This record gives sequence, C-alpha cells and structure tokens, in this order.
Amino acid sequence: MTAAPTSLKLLHGTLQFPVFMPDATFGVVRTVDSADLENARIEAVVMNTYHLMQRPGSSTIQALGGLHRMSGWERPIVTDSGGFQAYSLIRQNPKFGKMDERGIHFQPDASDRKYLLTPEKGVQLQVGYGTDVVISLDDCTHVDAPRSEQELSVKRTIDWARRSRQEFDRLVDQKKLSANQRPRIFGVIQGGGELDLRKQCAEALLEIGFDGFGFGGWPLDGEGQLLYEVLEYTRSLIPAQYPLHALGIGHPRNVLAGYDLGYGIFDCAMPTRDARHGRVYTFTTPPGKDGGLSGDWLKYLYINDERHIKANLPVSPYCDCPVCSHYSLGYLHHLFKLNDGLYLRLASLHNLRFMTQLTDRIRMRKS
Repeated sequence: MTAAPTSLKLLHGTLQFPVFMPDATFGVVRTVDSADLENARIEAVVMNTYHLMQRPGSSTIQALGGLHRMSGWERPIVTDSGGFQAYSLIRQNPKFGKMDERGIHFQPDASDRKYLLTPEKGVQLQVGYGTDVVISLDDCTHVDAPRSEQELSVKRTIDWARRSRQEFDRLVDQKKLSANQRPRIFGVIQGGGELDLRKQCAEALLEIGFDGFGFGGWPLDGEGQLLYEVLEYTRSLIPAQYPLHALGIGHPRNVLAGYDLGYGIFDCAMPTRDARHGRVYTFTTPPGKDGGLSGDWLKYLYINDERHIKANLPVSPYCDCPVCSHYSLGYLHHLFKLNDGLYLRLASLHNLRFMTQLTDRIRMRKS
C-alpha cells in the first residue's frame, strides 16, 4: 500500500505536511512583509491569478522580475487560478461578468477593459509569473447549488482541466524544462455535495494526469460547518501518493480535522483577517505529547476587550513569536484603540505564527 506523502518538493523549497499558507492575493499578505512571514515560519503563500492579472498587471509583474522577486519572497508560491473568485463575484452578481465554455469573462468596476481568462491563459500567466504550483482553472460552486448547476460545473471543470494540462505540457516542452525544473500542476475536484459527481470529476482528472489535486467548491455547509463527509469521500477517490490541497480551509479546528481526513495543504485569509479585526488565537495548553490538541485547545482573545487595558502579559504564554517575546497584551490593546498600523502588523504576525505552531503540533502528535 502506498503511503500518503509527508512533503512536497517544489522549485523554491520543500513543503512539510501539514502546511498552512496565508493568502497573498495581490502579491502581499496584508500588513506584513516577507521578513515577517519568515519570522512566523511560513513555508509558502498563495497568490491569485484572477486578481494579479488586473493589479498590478502581468506586464508589471514581468518588469519587476516575477512574483518572487516582486514580493521579496523566495520560498514557494502557489497561484490559484481564479475559479473561486468567479464564484464569489460572478455567480453572486452577474453584472461582474459571465462564464461559458471559453472561460471567465469579466470587467472590473471603474474599468473600460474587458478580460477573458481561459484555461490556457491561466496556465500561461502562472508559468510566466514563476509560480511553484499552477492550479488549473475550475468552475466553483456552493455545496447547496442545485444538481443541474453541479453537473455543469463538473463538465466545465473537466474540460478546462484538460485544456490546462495540454497548455502546461506545451509550455514545458517549449521551454525544455526537465521534471526538476518545471512547476507542479494541480487539478481541482468539483461536484458540490453530490458524491457521484465528485467521483466523476476525480476520475476524469486522474485520467488527465496531475501532480496533485485540490478540493474545490465552498467547503462549509449553510451553518458554517466543515463538509466532513464530502471531504473524506473526495480524499478516498485520490490515490494516497498524491497530495491534496484543501482550498480555502484555514480555521484552526478545520486544519486539524482536514489533516486527519488526509489533506496536507491548507490556505485561507481568515487568520490574518481575524487579526486585523481584533481576534487573536491562543492555545490553552502547552504542546505535550499529544501536541496539546486534545479537548478545547483553541481560545480567542478579543483585543478590544477593556479587561486587557493593563494586561502586562504576552498574548499567549505558549507562543514564541516576536510579538509575544517583546510586547504585552495591554500594548496591543493600546495600539488597537489608536487604530495604529503597527497593531495590524503585530496581530497578523502573531496569528500567522499560531498557524505554523498548529502545524508543528499536528506533526508532533503524529510522530
């Protein structure tokens, strides 16, 4: 029996599973720089093709030396294709554009320029940006969407995946890249909550051939609960040797649950967004033999709470981040009340280190 992978070797480094990647949608993790990311022990970030092709624009990215040089980040970068953005914008409000067999048509607000993001264009852009992992264009849906919509999504996702792979292979051949010189390419499994459609999509993507796969679609139900059954079933469809990316999953408890279901890669904007809005994460216990992940191991601190005014303690006694080493909870409360930009940076840095400590603890528990 083939063992599940514990790491993924990429052009700019090796990811150790589980790995959490913050979203650097426009080429930046908001309020922090590459040195902060390294201090938080982040291994990789996720950037977004749909947004980057608009701002700063592909010609600017090329002029600035590609994504790694532009952002000052020399570790792995995964570039999402834009399927989720089409879902969150166009499916919610058709005035932003439309999707058809060709690809995603859209026109940003206050812009005269119209864009067409095809599967081929998505791959061309990602390879040109110098990404480590190319994600094929997919048609994202909500789990509660009707079956007819899920069927169309799967059909379109399979077609786009085939075209993405063909274009990827063409570019690799054109550039004469060896297996060790090329980026990896992932396909995305759609199907919503329809298990037979998930199976249909997974089997087609396996036949096309990818280096890894992503769980596509909105990963939560209508009550905000993780889709355990669908995630577990989707993992069972993919042979163990392939890494699986739980796209958009980043709540701390969901990262732990997702890893136990067989997923190794996670990304989300939630930890940094929570930090900016005054919610910081802490562990309730030290690591211990089980990683300290038993029982109610996660606690939220709300920085705006008046009880923190004179708290001359670190945010968390179990955190080794630069924030907890140098600043008090009371000082962060002070910065938050001032609406000072330093609060945004420090809180984001702390939550990012919490997420990498979480992945450390998961590995500790499994060792």
